[in-house]
Amino acid sequence: MEIIGYTAAVLIGISLGLIGGGGSILTVPVLVYLFGVDAFMATEYSLFVVGISSLVGSVSYLKKGLINFKVALIFGIPSVISIFLTRKYILPLIPEEILQMHNFTITRNIFLLLVFAGLMILASYKMIKSNSSKETLENIQDENNFFLAAGQGSLVGVLTGLVGAGGGFMIIPALVNLLRIPMKIAIGTSLAIISLNSLIGFFSSVNHMKIEWKLLISITVIAIAGIIIGSQLSKRIDGKKLKPAFGWFILIMGIYIITKEIFL
Repeated sequence: MEIIGYTAAVLIGISLGLIGGGGSILTVPVLVYLFGVDAFMATEYSLFVVGISSLVGSVSYLKKGLINFKVALIFGIPSVISIFLTRKYILPLIPEEILQMHNFTITRNIFLLLVFAGLMILASYKMIKSNSSKETLENIQDENNFFLAAGQGSLVGVLTGLVGAGGGFMIIPALVNLLRIPMKIAIGTSLAIISLNSLIGFFSSVNHMKIEWKLLISITVIAIAGIIIGSQLSKRIDGKKLKPAFGWFILIMGIYIITKEIFL
């Protein structure tokens, strides 16, 4: 299973490099089902893998001037605050056993995986549906759009803190549709935001967890290799054309997680 897991880690990186998001939503299921990591711990590991991979991926976009730092701050600061509060105060409040119904018990691990599966289904819908965002170099100065982007940044922060997903599938549509950021700059900016969010989320709670660094670093290195491959492929392949197919794959994965955790 580990060989399959490392192969999946490459795909996580390729997705991040090619379309600026989506790959991170696979990290927790890969850690849980292919590497046997506890779901709660997997959210922590995911933050590190996604954070480092996105940081490496954002370098090539930075060199090309494809990162809008002003937008990254508008979106990133509320995200970081939400992540810190979620990891520090909300996650520890979730009990080991949340609900018991007859012979079925919803544990913290099952709850996190079900939340994650719901997030995957939402992400798949957005990826399958969003295939026609026009590129433009025009920046909208409407303050309402900036407030909406900051609000969405807060929401992304809560989700990132809760389940360890980078939230690129929410960040990119917000940058393109609310702030009219061109797609390539949106991808580069998304990677910068994801790396900032994920690494701050990881280091804000790492002291309270026993990390298996050998496994974590090996997965991260392979994901980095994938993101370098994805960044190179992005020069030849339009990532937007691959989004619907990737969305269908994530939808199947989300349904599988719900089925496995509830019915199997």
